[in-house]
Amino acid sequence: MGPRRTIVLLGLAALFLSAGHAFARNHWWMYEREMQDPINDPPDAEVPAEFKFGRLRYPSFRYGRWATDANKGERLFLVALRRLSLVNAQSIEEVVNMEGDEMYDSPFLYAVAAGDWRLTDENAKMLGKFLERGGFLVVDDLHNDREWADFMDGIDQAIPGAVDEEIPDDDAIFHVTFDISDRIMISGYNIVRGQPYERGGYMARWRAIRDKKARIVAAGWHNQDLGDAWEWADAPEYPENLSNRAFRFGVNYVIYAMTH
Repeated sequence: MGPRRTIVLLGLAALFLSAGHAFARNHWWMYEREMQDPINDPPDAEVPAEFKFGRLRYPSFRYGRWATDANKGERLFLVALRRLSLVNAQSIEEVVNMEGDEMYDSPFLYAVAAGDWRLTDENAKMLGKFLERGGFLVVDDLHNDREWADFMDGIDQAIPGAVDEEIPDDDAIFHVTFDISDRIMISGYNIVRGQPYERGGYMARWRAIRDKKARIVAAGWHNQDLGDAWEWADAPEYPENLSNRAFRFGVNYVIYAMTH
Protein backbone atom coordinates (compact mmCIF):
# COMPACT_ATOMS: atom_id res chain seq x y z
CA MET A 1 0.00 0.00 0.00
CA GLY A 2 1.44 3.40 -1.00
CA PRO A 3 2.02 6.28 1.40
CA ARG A 4 -0.88 8.37 0.12
CA ARG A 5 -3.30 5.47 0.48
CA THR A 6 -2.09 4.97 4.05
CA ILE A 7 -2.86 8.58 4.91
CA VAL A 8 -6.26 8.46 3.23
CA LEU A 9 -7.20 5.42 5.31
CA LEU A 10 -5.97 7.06 8.47
CA GLY A 11 -7.90 10.20 7.64
CA LEU A 12 -11.08 8.21 7.23
CA ALA A 13 -10.32 6.48 10.50
CA ALA A 14 -9.96 9.85 12.23
CA LEU A 15 -13.38 10.94 11.01
CA PHE A 16 -14.86 7.65 12.18
CA LEU A 17 -13.24 7.87 15.59
CA SER A 18 -14.39 11.46 16.07
CA ALA A 19 -17.98 10.70 15.12
CA GLY A 20 -18.37 7.37 16.89
CA HIS A 21 -20.00 7.01 20.29
CA ALA A 22 -20.90 10.69 20.44
CA PHE A 23 -23.22 10.17 23.41
CA ALA A 24 -21.20 7.60 25.36
CA ARG A 25 -18.81 8.45 28.16
CA ASN A 26 -15.26 7.97 26.92
CA HIS A 27 -12.97 5.58 28.77
CA TRP A 28 -10.55 8.35 29.82
CA TRP A 29 -13.19 11.07 30.34
CA MET A 30 -11.64 12.00 33.72
CA TYR A 31 -8.47 13.24 31.98
CA GLU A 32 -10.02 15.02 29.00
CA ARG A 33 -9.66 18.46 30.64
CA GLU A 34 -5.91 17.91 30.60
CA MET A 35 -5.75 16.51 27.06
CA GLN A 36 -4.84 18.84 24.22
CA ASP A 37 -6.92 17.14 21.51
CA PRO A 38 -9.32 14.53 22.94
CA ILE A 39 -11.57 12.60 20.58
CA ASN A 40 -14.36 10.11 21.17
CA ASP A 41 -13.66 6.43 21.67
CA PRO A 42 -13.99 3.96 18.77
CA PRO A 43 -16.65 1.23 19.11
CA ASP A 44 -14.07 -1.40 20.13
CA ALA A 45 -12.46 0.74 22.85
CA GLU A 46 -13.20 -1.78 25.58
CA VAL A 47 -12.08 -4.84 23.62
CA PRO A 48 -8.91 -6.23 25.25
CA ALA A 49 -5.79 -6.86 23.17
CA GLU A 50 -2.27 -8.15 23.67
CA PHE A 51 -0.55 -4.77 23.30
CA LYS A 52 -1.37 -1.59 25.20
CA PHE A 53 0.09 1.75 24.17
CA GLY A 54 0.85 3.50 27.44
CA ARG A 55 0.67 7.30 27.63
CA LEU A 56 2.69 8.27 30.71
CA ARG A 57 0.95 10.75 33.01
CA TYR A 58 3.83 12.39 34.85
CA PRO A 59 3.99 15.37 37.25
CA SER A 60 5.17 18.73 35.89
CA PHE A 61 5.18 22.41 36.85
CA ARG A 62 3.05 23.32 33.84
CA TYR A 63 -0.48 21.92 33.88
CA GLY A 64 -1.19 18.94 31.65
CA ARG A 65 2.15 18.78 29.85
CA TRP A 66 1.91 14.98 29.82
CA ALA A 67 -1.23 15.24 27.64
CA THR A 68 0.25 17.23 24.75
CA ASP A 69 -1.27 15.94 21.46
CA ALA A 70 -3.50 13.57 23.46
CA ASN A 71 -5.35 11.64 22.65
CA LYS A 72 -5.90 12.03 18.92
CA GLY A 73 -2.20 11.55 18.25
CA GLU A 74 -1.95 8.08 19.73
CA ARG A 75 -5.38 7.05 18.42
CA LEU A 76 -4.22 7.61 14.84
CA PHE A 77 -0.91 5.93 15.58
CA LEU A 78 -2.78 2.87 16.85
CA VAL A 79 -4.74 2.76 13.59
CA ALA A 80 -1.41 2.78 11.76
CA LEU A 81 0.12 0.15 14.06
CA ARG A 82 -2.76 -2.20 13.39
CA ARG A 83 -2.58 -1.56 9.64
CA LEU A 84 1.20 -1.67 9.21
CA SER A 85 2.06 -4.56 11.54
CA LEU A 86 0.67 -7.79 12.97
CA VAL A 87 0.55 -6.38 16.50
CA ASN A 88 -2.74 -7.14 18.23
CA ALA A 89 -3.09 -3.64 19.66
CA GLN A 90 -5.81 -2.14 21.81
CA SER A 91 -7.59 0.60 19.85
CA ILE A 92 -7.17 3.23 22.58
CA GLU A 93 -4.22 4.31 24.67
CA GLU A 94 -3.70 3.35 28.29
CA VAL A 95 -3.18 6.40 30.52
CA VAL A 96 -0.50 5.29 32.97
CA ASN A 97 0.01 7.12 36.24
CA MET A 98 3.33 6.94 38.06
CA GLU A 99 1.92 5.52 41.27
CA GLY A 100 1.04 1.97 42.20
CA ASP A 101 1.68 -1.03 40.00
CA GLU A 102 -0.27 0.03 36.90
CA MET A 103 2.97 1.02 35.15
CA TYR A 104 3.87 -2.67 34.89
CA ASP A 105 0.71 -3.42 32.88
CA SER A 106 1.91 -1.38 29.86
CA PRO A 107 5.43 -2.45 28.89
CA PHE A 108 5.61 0.31 26.26
CA LEU A 109 5.35 3.88 27.56
CA TYR A 110 5.20 7.08 25.52
CA ALA A 111 5.93 10.40 27.22
CA VAL A 112 5.48 13.77 25.54
CA ALA A 113 7.31 16.97 26.54
CA ALA A 114 9.23 15.05 29.20
CA GLY A 115 11.70 17.90 29.40
CA ASP A 116 9.10 19.41 31.72
CA TRP A 117 8.68 16.45 34.03
CA ARG A 118 9.51 16.76 37.71
CA LEU A 119 9.66 13.32 39.25
CA THR A 120 9.35 12.61 42.94
CA ASP A 121 11.69 10.06 44.47
CA GLU A 122 8.84 7.55 44.42
CA ASN A 123 8.08 8.29 40.76
CA ALA A 124 11.72 7.73 39.87
CA LYS A 125 11.89 4.50 41.86
CA MET A 126 8.85 3.13 40.00
CA LEU A 127 10.28 4.16 36.63
CA GLY A 128 13.61 2.54 37.43
CA LYS A 129 11.90 -0.74 38.33
CA PHE A 130 9.79 -0.54 35.17
CA LEU A 131 12.88 -0.22 32.96
CA GLU A 132 14.83 -2.83 34.92
CA ARG A 133 12.01 -5.35 34.47
CA GLY A 134 12.06 -4.99 30.68
CA GLY A 135 9.85 -1.96 30.12
CA PHE A 136 10.51 0.52 27.33
CA LEU A 137 10.08 4.31 27.36
CA VAL A 138 10.15 6.63 24.35
CA VAL A 139 9.98 10.40 24.77
CA ASP A 140 8.90 12.92 22.17
CA ASP A 141 8.49 16.67 21.66
CA LEU A 142 11.38 17.88 23.77
CA HIS A 143 13.65 20.45 22.21
CA ASN A 144 17.02 22.12 22.83
CA ASP A 145 19.75 21.06 25.23
CA ARG A 146 18.06 22.38 28.38
CA GLU A 147 14.91 20.31 27.90
CA TRP A 148 17.00 17.21 27.19
CA ALA A 149 19.08 17.84 30.32
CA ASP A 150 15.92 18.19 32.42
CA PHE A 151 14.62 14.92 31.01
CA MET A 152 17.96 13.25 31.82
CA ASP A 153 17.74 14.52 35.40
CA GLY A 154 14.65 12.33 35.79
CA ILE A 155 16.36 9.40 34.12
CA ASP A 156 19.34 9.78 36.45
CA GLN A 157 16.93 9.63 39.40
CA ALA A 158 15.52 6.38 38.02
CA ILE A 159 18.82 4.87 36.81
CA PRO A 160 21.70 6.52 38.69
CA GLY A 161 24.66 7.11 36.41
CA ALA A 162 22.65 6.58 33.20
CA VAL A 163 24.40 7.82 30.05
CA ASP A 164 22.65 8.76 26.83
CA GLU A 165 24.03 8.14 23.35
CA GLU A 166 23.22 8.74 19.70
CA ILE A 167 21.68 5.62 18.18
CA PRO A 168 23.94 4.36 15.36
CA ASP A 169 22.56 3.90 11.86
CA ASP A 170 22.88 0.11 11.97
CA ASP A 171 20.95 -0.35 15.20
CA ALA A 172 18.06 -2.82 15.04
CA ILE A 173 15.57 -0.18 16.15
CA PHE A 174 15.82 1.46 12.71
CA HIS A 175 15.49 -1.80 10.77
CA VAL A 176 13.40 -4.21 12.83
CA THR A 177 10.27 -3.76 10.67
CA PHE A 178 10.86 -0.84 8.32
CA ASP A 179 14.32 -0.06 7.00
CA ILE A 180 14.69 3.61 7.90
CA SER A 181 18.15 4.54 6.72
CA ASP A 182 17.53 8.12 5.58
CA ARG A 183 16.47 9.85 8.77
CA ILE A 184 14.96 13.33 8.50
CA MET A 185 13.56 15.72 11.08
CA ILE A 186 9.92 15.02 11.91
CA SER A 187 8.65 18.52 12.54
CA GLY A 188 5.60 19.59 14.48
CA TYR A 189 2.63 21.43 13.04
CA ASN A 190 4.70 24.61 13.00
CA ILE A 191 6.25 23.45 9.72
CA VAL A 192 2.98 24.46 8.07
CA ARG A 193 3.98 28.04 8.90
CA GLY A 194 7.43 27.52 7.43
CA GLN A 195 9.40 26.73 10.60
CA PRO A 196 10.64 23.14 10.92
CA TYR A 197 12.13 23.46 14.41
CA GLU A 198 10.84 24.45 17.86
CA ARG A 199 12.31 26.23 20.88
CA GLY A 200 15.83 26.35 19.49
CA GLY A 201 16.11 22.64 18.72
CA TYR A 202 17.62 22.89 15.25
CA MET A 203 19.09 19.39 14.74
CA ALA A 204 17.01 16.20 14.78
CA ARG A 205 18.50 13.58 17.06
CA TRP A 206 17.67 9.97 17.89
CA ARG A 207 18.98 9.23 21.36
CA ALA A 208 18.92 6.30 23.75
CA ILE A 209 19.79 4.97 27.19
CA ARG A 210 20.82 1.33 27.32
CA ASP A 211 20.92 -1.25 30.08
CA LYS A 212 23.94 -3.38 30.95
CA LYS A 213 23.05 -5.82 28.15
CA ALA A 214 23.06 -2.98 25.57
CA ARG A 215 19.28 -3.10 25.15
CA ILE A 216 17.66 0.28 24.62
CA VAL A 217 15.37 0.88 27.59
CA ALA A 218 14.64 4.58 27.00
CA ALA A 219 14.76 6.45 23.71
CA GLY A 220 14.22 10.03 22.70
CA TRP A 221 13.00 11.76 19.56
CA HIS A 222 14.90 14.93 20.40
CA ASN A 223 14.19 18.20 18.55
CA GLN A 224 11.28 16.48 16.82
CA ASP A 225 7.54 16.08 17.27
CA LEU A 226 6.26 12.75 16.01
CA GLY A 227 3.09 13.17 18.06
CA ASP A 228 2.15 16.15 15.90
CA ALA A 229 2.89 14.14 12.76
CA TRP A 230 0.49 11.45 14.01
CA GLU A 231 -2.12 13.94 15.22
CA TRP A 232 -2.20 15.92 11.97
CA ALA A 233 -1.93 12.97 9.56
CA ASP A 234 -5.48 13.70 8.37
CA ALA A 235 -4.81 17.43 7.85
CA PRO A 236 -4.22 18.28 4.16
CA GLU A 237 -1.80 21.08 5.04
CA TYR A 238 0.57 18.90 7.07
CA PRO A 239 3.32 17.20 4.98
CA GLU A 240 2.24 13.69 4.11
CA ASN A 241 5.79 12.33 3.97
CA LEU A 242 6.44 13.35 7.58
CA SER A 243 3.33 11.60 8.88
CA ASN A 244 4.20 8.44 6.99
CA ARG A 245 7.76 8.50 8.32
CA ALA A 246 6.52 9.15 11.86
CA PHE A 247 4.16 6.17 11.73
CA ARG A 248 6.99 3.93 10.60
CA PHE A 249 9.31 5.14 13.33
CA GLY A 250 6.60 4.45 15.88
CA VAL A 251 5.98 0.94 14.55
CA ASN A 252 9.71 0.16 14.65
CA TYR A 253 10.02 1.32 18.24
CA VAL A 254 7.02 -0.75 19.34
CA ILE A 255 8.34 -3.88 17.62
CA TYR A 256 11.81 -3.33 19.07
CA ALA A 257 10.34 -2.97 22.55
CA MET A 258 8.41 -6.21 22.16
CA THR A 259 11.29 -8.26 20.75
CA HIS A 260 14.41 -7.04 22.55
